[in-house]
Amino acid sequence: MKNRPQKFTGFSPSPSEKPKRIAKVIARAGICSRREAEVYIADGRVKVNDVLLESPAFTVTASDIIEVDNVRLGKAEPPRLWRYHKPRGLVVSNKDEKGRDTIFTTLPESLPRVISIGRLDIDSEGLLLLTNDGELARHLELPATGWTRKYRVRVYGRVEEAKLGEIADGVNIDGVQYGPVLARLDTQKTCNAWLTIAIKEGRNREVRNIMKYLGYPVTRLLRLSYGPFLLGKLKAGQVEEVKPSVLAQQLGLPLDTIEAKGAKQKASGLKLRLKTKSANREKHKQQRPRRP
Repeated sequence: MKNRPQKFTGFSPSPSEKPKRIAKVIARAGICSRREAEVYIADGRVKVNDVLLESPAFTVTASDIIEVDNVRLGKAEPPRLWRYHKPRGLVVSNKDEKGRDTIFTTLPESLPRVISIGRLDIDSEGLLLLTNDGELARHLELPATGWTRKYRVRVYGRVEEAKLGEIADGVNIDGVQYGPVLARLDTQKTCNAWLTIAIKEGRNREVRNIMKYLGYPVTRLLRLSYGPFLLGKLKAGQVEEVKPSVLAQQLGLPLDTIEAKGAKQKASGLKLRLKTKSANREKHKQQRPRRP
């Protein structure tokens, strides 16, 4: 299961004048996912041109004024992506019914409003991708995108490698069909073992359910990578933004379609200031009187 850069046709950050479904526009602005936007509409939280929307089966154009919770929806920012090392004990959700801590209450305040690409359950840890763009999140979650999720997994018991081969072509568990799973035994100890596991779908608790089916309950699960993006040396709780050039390359898009114009201007101004400062230093050096 190798991840190679390829050109995707399912995601485009370029604005369009064509009418779009309201949920898609809200997701593109990074407010929430498409599905969550539909819930917002059902709850009476969305207005279009000062009229309360009653159904998500509604299209809008760039000229329409959209409000979510009485706050006007701004223009969509260029898509951005962050790598985040999720610690154990945090829920990947905006709100938790049981009052448990979520990742969004612990993220740095400097981050804009972000949503997660996929999830990790409360007892899992490791790489979680975050984005300000709901459409990008949806695109990268789709199995059709073809990105592999790789995990380092500790299981209870003595593992039979032959059993791991049984899930290579997928497995049906309680009516749920899981896709191909590559599992490798790395270390076997007296009561537990460490495995490396790779999947492409990322269904809810997929790795845990499959290992339990094989008779090897998971006692620790750490995601190492999501497609071409690696956990690397990120410490628990640490966040790091992916460079626009890297994101563009992995999406098969030109850099100028996702890079903020302001960032370009800022970088260009920085170079100018440094150049000017260096030039002034050289000029001052030349004007300085020499010692006899």
